[in-house]
Amino acid sequence: MTTTAPDLDGYVLGHSPQEYERLRAQARSWSRATERLLNELGLAPGARCLDAGCGPGETMRLLADRVGAAGEVLGIDLDGALAEATRFALHGEGYDQCDVVVHDVTEDVSLPRAPFDLVYARLLLFHLPQRVAVLRRLWDAAAPGGHLLVQDYDLRGVTVLPALPTLDEVGELIIAGMTAARCDVYAGARLPLLFAEAGIGEPDGTDVAGRLEPVASVAPYLEATLRSVLPAALARGIVTQAQAEDALAALRHDVLADPYRPTVLPLLIGAWKRKPDVQE
Repeated sequence: MTTTAPDLDGYVLGHSPQEYERLRAQARSWSRATERLLNELGLAPGARCLDAGCGPGETMRLLADRVGAAGEVLGIDLDGALAEATRFALHGEGYDQCDVVVHDVTEDVSLPRAPFDLVYARLLLFHLPQRVAVLRRLWDAAAPGGHLLVQDYDLRGVTVLPALPTLDEVGELIIAGMTAARCDVYAGARLPLLFAEAGIGEPDGTDVAGRLEPVASVAPYLEATLRSVLPAALARGIVTQAQAEDALAALRHDVLADPYRPTVLPLLIGAWKRKPDVQE
């Protein structure tokens, strides 16, 4: 459900229309990395899939294209307004095999409509202090012979050449705000450890995806992210509004002066595990 507090539900980036659009753009930018892993797992027509923390439903579209009309794709999200909008949009595009329901993955209850042939989560554990318990719950929702697939960020990989102190400052503000809200900004690199702590075992495979873009393309993404995390950062005294605006203005100035500096975005790290069949 949409709330006025930016991280009342554990999601530090808030629930504004601007944040929803940022989520859509972020999801589309990583679609190839996710499609590659879905191909690796061999998702079959007719399969039942869960997208945990589905947001605007971009990955649900990828799943629905693979499972076809005979399959089923369920998205779950805590944000009721976004869930309703996502369901409406998917059905309007002809994805009748898709549904979205409001559900809190941190609650100690089984996930709705389980089990699934594929349980998928991208950039979910990053935001949740209860990440081990949630990961165990996701694993429990996978059917025998099914897969759990998780992708999450490691923010340490963000670099620009030549170095740009103003970009570093904005990045540090983003990380400080997220860390103060108990996000794990290195969750992607920790996935094998999290799998072990959740009792899942060593992943069957891992993957690291990155993107290299000119700083002029990266800077608006960083600004949008900082603006989404800013209410939480302000509430915790990490930065003032004026300091944040000054940092963003300085970054925009430097980007205009040299817009083509190559910039590595955060790494998106994936891990997956197949649940043994009952007879195995």
